[in-house]
Amino acid sequence: MLPDELERVAERHVPGAGALHIHPLSHGVVNDTYQVRRGGAVYAMRVAVSGLRDLGLDRAWEARVLERAAAAQLAPAVEYCDPKLGILISHWVEGRQWHPADVRRTSGISRMAEFLRRIHALPMPAQERYMDAGKWVDYYSEAAHEKAAANMASGGALRTAAGKRLAALALLPSAEPVLCHSDLHTLNLIDRGQALVLLDWEYAHSADPFWDLAGWSANNDFGDPLRHEFLAAYNGRPPTPSEQFRLDLLVWLYDYIGLLWCEFCLARYAEPGDAARDGIAERLRQLAARLNKRK
Repeated sequence: MLPDELERVAERHVPGAGALHIHPLSHGVVNDTYQVRRGGAVYAMRVAVSGLRDLGLDRAWEARVLERAAAAQLAPAVEYCDPKLGILISHWVEGRQWHPADVRRTSGISRMAEFLRRIHALPMPAQERYMDAGKWVDYYSEAAHEKAAANMASGGALRTAAGKRLAALALLPSAEPVLCHSDLHTLNLIDRGQALVLLDWEYAHSADPFWDLAGWSANNDFGDPLRHEFLAAYNGRPPTPSEQFRLDLLVWLYDYIGLLWCEFCLARYAEPGDAARDGIAERLRQLAARLNKRK
């Protein structure tokens, strides 16, 4: 979106009067993000990049999810949302991001487990959007193979390993689906002191609740002890062997889907030599090494 278009949108939909001050914060694969100041108030404005549906996203569903999450004070209050144009203006959330030490200490694990229970208790929006690990693998496998080179890291032995884990997952007792955020990492988490708030709900969907546990565990590089401690904190009791096995399967699959996502984004969106591409390429190398070690 061009600067004059951004200003027209902000002028119309940011409350208050007086001069607008729009500052770019990040240029991502899914959104361009801006901070908007007006009359002493601060807002965040996200604008979807082109090709949004290539990433399997649905802004109309996201708007319905945000309505519920913001009402429960789990997400920023939404000021304006246009699902068709992919524009979202929300109130700015002051707070701090967690460091690796926050994530791994017992108090952090307990807070995140309790926070996830609150997310998973949210009422499901209408026209439920259900996804599971198998659907994500199929979706991103097809998308990545359309855009990337034939010799992708996700093919061959890793694709076979993913199939085996999906088959093993299908043999386990099914879980009642809940509303999952599905993109849990420290950049999306704001600690306000007495409360946690999550940003960026575009990947939210109905799924096995362990999917969010898998995402937080994978994105924070939890080993077995921390992962099982996190599961016990979420359950409020020691997990059963079946529950541990289910989470372990989902963590591996979450990493595999992350690998597919990296391959797709490198082929489609990131320009050679820029910081975004370098970061995605490095994450791809990390995930490929970790997955191959555990295949």
